[in-house]
Amino acid sequence: MKKSVFSKSFTQQEAIPEHGIEQAVQVMRTGRLHRYNTLSGETAAAAKLEQEYAAYMGQSYCLACTSGGYALHIALKAAGIRTGDAVLCNAFTLAPVPGAIDNAGGKPVLVEIDGNYCVDLNHLEAMMQQSRARFFMLSHMRGHIADMNAVVALCRQYEVTLIEDCAHTMGASWDGKKSGSFGKIACFSTQTYKHLNSGEGGLLITDDDIVMARAIIYSGSYMLYERHGTLPAAEVFADIRLDTPNYSGRMDNLRATILLAQLPALAENCARWNARYQALEKRLSKNPRIQLAQRPALESYVGSSLQFRVEALDPRQVSAFMSSCARRGVELKWFGGAEPQGFTSRYDSWRYIGKTPPLPQTLAILATTFDLRIPLTFSIEDMEQIGSIIDDEVGSILDR
Repeated sequence: MKKSVFSKSFTQQEAIPEHGIEQAVQVMRTGRLHRYNTLSGETAAAAKLEQEYAAYMGQSYCLACTSGGYALHIALKAAGIRTGDAVLCNAFTLAPVPGAIDNAGGKPVLVEIDGNYCVDLNHLEAMMQQSRARFFMLSHMRGHIADMNAVVALCRQYEVTLIEDCAHTMGASWDGKKSGSFGKIACFSTQTYKHLNSGEGGLLITDDDIVMARAIIYSGSYMLYERHGTLPAAEVFADIRLDTPNYSGRMDNLRATILLAQLPALAENCARWNARYQALEKRLSKNPRIQLAQRPALESYVGSSLQFRVEALDPRQVSAFMSSCARRGVELKWFGGAEPQGFTSRYDSWRYIGKTPPLPQTLAILATTFDLRIPLTFSIEDMEQIGSIIDDEVGSILDR
């Protein structure tokens, strides 16, 4: 019997809304792509985006940046990191997170994860005590949100500044509070595979006057900081504007225009992602040999990707399983490989951070963890077919 093959691309995103394309073309026709190149009385698209995203998040300030990784870098700088400072971060994350810590002069201190791909709270507390770190860059990796009430309580107890990496949780929440509203600073990505798509881009939010003033100057505002969409009072900048270096990481008006067109549909698109995620999750849950993350009742997630484990697979079978799925058109990523592949890498391949203590729990979890994107170009029926293929190939490999 011939096996079914899935034919759609896992990297094909939906088109930018037509009105966003029209507005982007208009920006190009003006030639005024730079965020500070405005006519008298005109508000730049980048400034409008800052206003609208701050309002969406219920935060005082938003800064539009070149990338999510850049936003993480200047978040640490604006929070007052010093060269050599320890910065806690979960061991399961993407390379731009430790990269941002290194770029800011910090030293990553890795924390174990639990079986639901969230930071392990017991190990987090132990590392807070051991490292005496002043910062915790919490990555809500692949959209999995830890118990944020517990995380905030630990940060308060040990006087640790919480910075949230919300690259995968735009539109998500914990206990009714938006992801990104728990720390002193939060950073979001608008890279192509995120919940808003500008190719590359980032958004930094905060309620802190000093942090925001520093971040604006770090972003490369020169003395044009008053043209930002959300900013503290002028007196806050009096010394900061002279004491803070320019790292040139501004978002341009073209990308901001594209994002402004997508923001009104964010809630609707989050619901569409979840419908697809839940269809796949339901199909995979029928196979007892597939382990899925347990989603807490307090978590309102955005399922733009799904992770699962097949703990019965040995290393040889992992490779065979991925290859067999690929032959049937299902593109899986594996986070357990010793060598980096594409966007995926394991923490022990980041050799520039120096020798790290063993993290056996994280290694064991990642050894059989598979990941797949869920583009909105897929239908519910597509997700059911993908689930059927994965289910079938798990059986084929383990029953040989």
